[in-house]
Amino acid sequence: MADKKTVTVEQIGSPLRRPKDQRQTLVGLGLNKMNRRRTLEDTPSVRGMIRKVSHLVKVVDEA
Repeated sequence: MADKKTVTVEQIGSPLRRPKDQRQTLVGLGLNKMNRRRTLEDTPSVRGMIRKVSHLVKVVDEA
């Protein structure tokens, strides 16, 4: 299983004035500044984190 699926997310919204759990979710995704991108392993837990802050991030690439 050498071909691990990945997903690239970009932060498009500010964590200011958001609930603490949403800010912590962004940090958990490796995002904490606007327009920052991270490529993450595509797992159910990562998908859940993306869904939780879907209004603050966008999925740029799915490979």
